[in-house]
Amino acid sequence: MKLSYRRAGKEDAEPLIGICNAAFSDGFIRYEMCPRYGNTQGEMEASTERHCKYLILCDGIPVGAFSFDCEGEGHYYLGCPCVIPAYQGIGTQTFRYLLLICPDWKRVSLVTPADKEENLRFYRERCGFCLGDKKMDGTVEVVGLYRER
Repeated sequence: MKLSYRRAGKEDAEPLIGICNAAFSDGFIRYEMCPRYGNTQGEMEASTERHCKYLILCDGIPVGAFSFDCEGEGHYYLGCPCVIPAYQGIGTQTFRYLLLICPDWKRVSLVTPADKEENLRFYRERCGFCLGDKKMDGTVEVVGLYRER
């Protein structure tokens, strides 16, 4: 299995929608909402213009995605990292890639649902994140995580 990464553009909206729907369907069912599930073509195209978004390719096939925003001074916000369930297990390598393409990083942060133990364990144990504050995002309690250099 060979992983590669490619910057996503508007023309990638369709595969990005498929990846997000596959990755976030459980969250949508569990929480009755998920901001990355069920996006329209136009919403996804706009997202590729607002955020630095990458496709994760396994042997050339799109299987995941992540986006990030530089908030200045080496601070990055990692948004909606997702992988099609059948390809779970590539997240650590993908996170390392993010750190490579953001060589000035001093802090990387993200949020995840506070009750998703598997996410918390992955980010803390495999990627070195620390727990931050909890807050409500609509009807879902989320927790912030961060990693500092």
